[in-house]
Amino acid sequence: MRKQIAAANWKMNLTLPQAEQLVKELLATSYQLDENRRVVLGVPFPYLTAIGSRLDQTKYFDVAAQNCADKKSGAFTGETSVEMLKSIQVPYVIIGHSERREYFNETHAMLATKVDLALEYGLQPIFCCGEPLAIREAGTQNSFVETQLKESLFHLSAEQVQGFIIAYEPIWAIGTGKTASSNQAQEMHAHIRKVITGQYGKEVSDSVSILYGGSVKASNASELFEKPDVDGGLVGGASLVATEFSAIINALKKP
Repeated sequence: MRKQIAAANWKMNLTLPQAEQLVKELLATSYQLDENRRVVLGVPFPYLTAIGSRLDQTKYFDVAAQNCADKKSGAFTGETSVEMLKSIQVPYVIIGHSERREYFNETHAMLATKVDLALEYGLQPIFCCGEPLAIREAGTQNSFVETQLKESLFHLSAEQVQGFIIAYEPIWAIGTGKTASSNQAQEMHAHIRKVITGQYGKEVSDSVSILYGGSVKASNASELFEKPDVDGGLVGGASLVATEFSAIINALKKP
């Protein structure tokens, strides 16, 4: 069974004491986690070490950086390299989130470089893709997402894509209160898997975890996660509330 993942994206929220309290509350809850059901907390850069150390004694919780630079090192004030993340034992990095694409003009080529750097240094990318409202309304979302995958990921080898993590985020459903229906989510996840199958074959495609990332909440997580091609979620606002995110974790698909 491919990995089922509850990934949190805290974005630019919480002070360190608030973050530590949230983690304390999360870890006080009972879960049925194992090698195939994991929790990843995408925390702000200043908290990676502090939160990472709190998770060291847990087996199935990890931290993720919310971004990384597309350069190895150099005069890039304010940027954080993958090598830096590796040096503080960060195992995951979110790449290509819609907010990075929209507000910071990240291109497919730039994201391909970030993916390469993450893999070079042994970090697991959580690669985001998804369409804005205008594309969804035009009915061209499948080709739009396919282009994102092809131009940022399809230079990779089958070995590199084995066990990869992709997060599908319908941009029109992020922070708007709107959510793609479970059937809409399944439809796009199935399309993504079909595209990967076409490039790398079914064995590789079946190993790829595809998370849904559009206003996942405790109230809709079970319905979304029960779909055959939905392997968990990349959760924004609901991940800032311990009771909400705990319920989402417990909604992960079981063998």
